[in-house]
Amino acid sequence: MTTYSTEASDVGVESNVPALAWGPVIGGATAASAVTLILLLLGSGVGLTMVSPWSGEGASFTAVSITAAIWFVVVQWLASALGGYLTGRLRTKWAGVHTDEVFFRDTAHGFLSWALATVVVAGLAGSAFTSLAGTGVQAVSSAATTAGAGAATAAAAGGADTPDLATGYFTDLLLRPQDVTSRAQTDDAAATAEVSRILMRGAVNGEVPQADRSYIAAIVASRAGVTPDEARARVDQVLQQVEEAKNTALDAANDARKSAATAALLGALSLLVGAFVASAAAALGGRQRDDESTILRT
Repeated sequence: MTTYSTEASDVGVESNVPALAWGPVIGGATAASAVTLILLLLGSGVGLTMVSPWSGEGASFTAVSITAAIWFVVVQWLASALGGYLTGRLRTKWAGVHTDEVFFRDTAHGFLSWALATVVVAGLAGSAFTSLAGTGVQAVSSAATTAGAGAATAAAAGGADTPDLATGYFTDLLLRPQDVTSRAQTDDAAATAEVSRILMRGAVNGEVPQADRSYIAAIVASRAGVTPDEARARVDQVLQQVEEAKNTALDAANDARKSAATAALLGALSLLVGAFVASAAAALGGRQRDDESTILRT
């Protein structure tokens, strides 16, 4: 409780001047948003001059990505500083308010200006931030379902009676003939589709049973006119290539997940730093606004 010279306290006394001035906040946020868009367009133009459609010319993808990330951070900090400073400098001076309270209000105005500008830029950018956050999840789920999707495609290619990989595979087991040579020579399309389903199921499960390996080798020997040993070697080679392709896809998805996670964490950290810069700039602008020498010069 504060008691003035008239010995009247300030309990129950409410100022008619609101502590929040939306005009400077909106003005600073508008300026920050405009500067952000201008600098981002400038960076995009400069970045396009660094790349080239011809191999061996222009900057690498890694260099362009790192440069773009650094430029995005610099743009955000510069725009936050400008918006916060304008918010603090343009706000009307409060009379009879403690300096600590003035400092807090200026800081809060700078933070609100940064928050409003961030929302505006995010809205103008569309779903860019959402896409960035979901890139890692989409990459992992895409890699996890790639084998299943390919298997379903192969099963569908085998005919209308094989709509699903699992049922198609087990149906093949039921109808698998004893004379593989005659099957491979008389029903070429069915044999090819059956081998495709076996390979896809093996890619999904991570291995191909020995019975299926022998069956495929018999079909290959009959179709290609090679010895059984050569057919088995060819089957082993193809299965190894399928496994390597699957591992390559999983590694690429894992790298994309790590990159998306790193970008999201660094983006959040950069936004927090931008909020601090805007608050500090607003406090600086408010101090210069209330400085007696500045008032006397104006």
